[in-house]
Amino acid sequence: MKNKTIMAVPVTCFWSVILVCVLGIIIGSFCDYNINVLLANKTDIGSFFATYGSYFSYALYPAAGSCLYVGFKKKGSKLSMLAWTLLILGCFMAVYYSNSYNGKAVRALLGYTAGESSPLLCILSWLFWVVLYSWIPFVMIKVLDDTNPDKLIAVGAAILVAGIAADNVNLWLKQVASRPRYKYLITLDNPVSEFRNWWQMRPNFAGSDDNFKSWPSGNMTIASMMFSLPMLADVTKKRSGARNLRCFIVACIFVIIYGYNRIHMTNHFLSDVCFGTLITYLIYSCVSSAFLKASE
Repeated sequence: MKNKTIMAVPVTCFWSVILVCVLGIIIGSFCDYNINVLLANKTDIGSFFATYGSYFSYALYPAAGSCLYVGFKKKGSKLSMLAWTLLILGCFMAVYYSNSYNGKAVRALLGYTAGESSPLLCILSWLFWVVLYSWIPFVMIKVLDDTNPDKLIAVGAAILVAGIAADNVNLWLKQVASRPRYKYLITLDNPVSEFRNWWQMRPNFAGSDDNFKSWPSGNMTIASMMFSLPMLADVTKKRSGARNLRCFIVACIFVIIYGYNRIHMTNHFLSDVCFGTLITYLIYSCVSSAFLKASE
């Protein structure tokens, strides 16, 4: 009997992530503020990782587009246009999200000043991300195994759909909670008096004010995309369960470092980080399981 897997790794891996997230939420519910007092301290290397660390997660979008491209191309020449469209869409999503969330840092490096500098610098900032992601489809198309196009399509579609769903669920929950960020609290005369636990929600209080969008962590939504890495490894040539497990371990290490960075850089509390990871992981698990089951 075939061993059951979730996102191409054993079920025990799935439950270990759930357990760690729930444990973090419980600890954070009692110690959020004190943990930030202990760990929060902005540094240059922390800022660099906060800006460019998401590259590895967003690289999964063009990788997913490549899966869809190879899968639909294998289905027949009549689907060629659809294959190209989905490949371009995957690449566009990576560039769009990177430029939206981190483009400010790149434009600053280029010396761009809104309203004063040439619009060409904005175009250059887009091209910066285009170059960073352009190599991925070429590599992925070579390493993907096209013997099971349905599985390729399922994996690619799951990553794209779950990524978009998780991002929008996160944005909605930020408005539901409207929780103050730690970096905002420490600018006040009495930070503790304005601190609120994650369950003390004030729906729609945040509006467009980013200072009140601490829970759940949006960046952990991005980081947790890495848990789909084993699924990608599972549709490549010379795939193996051991390789999938190694990819899972890499994803875990990346998510832990990213979570620490969010606290360290005064952006989030422990419960924000764990909720962001848990919500995204559950969405990816459900969507990928449904898509892969349909492909069979």
